Amino acid sequence: MKTRTLLVALSILLLGACAGQQAKEEAQPGGQPAAGAAGQQPQAGAAGAGGVAANPLHDPNSILAKRSVYYDFDRSEIKSEFRPMVEAHAGYLRDHTQATVRIEGNCDERGSREYNLALGQRRADGVRKALALLGVADSRIETTSWGKEKPRAQGHDEQAWAQNRRSDIIYTHE
Repeated sequence: MKTRTLLVALSILLLGACAGQQAKEEAQPGGQPAAGAAGQQPQAGAAGAGGVAANPLHDPNSILAKRSVYYDFDRSEIKSEFRPMVEAHAGYLRDHTQATVRIEGNCDERGSREYNLALGQRRADGVRKALALLGVADSRIETTSWGKEKPRAQGHDEQAWAQNRRSDIIYTHE
């Protein structure tokens, strides 16, 4: 029990350290600016046109519009640049107790089918664990691995591979 409490506290400290730094513009693989860059993060439940609260999941300027965590080759650790996005999704899920998600792990085309299915599952499970450490009930998170079966980019070079090494956060109930 003490070990779990210590791990939770350590994870929160590590994730919180990123939030304390000045926001900087992040880029997706391919060089496109990420939504939610400095000055572009509306608060969840922020009023939309006409003063009606807009769903931040559908606001292209919200960090919640970003749904993919990208990885280095043969890795499953969440990079620091994606932690604020994962934290934002955890916050949304904590505030919207009926919302549920499926995390889909993906890989590039290199490696065997079996290896990539296992790596994709580790990637999906890593995001699930991060959400759980941030207070989201495990029962609201499903994980699956597509391995190399659902590439985002068709190509046989690093640019395509970088877009295919990812976990996607998919809301199954908002």
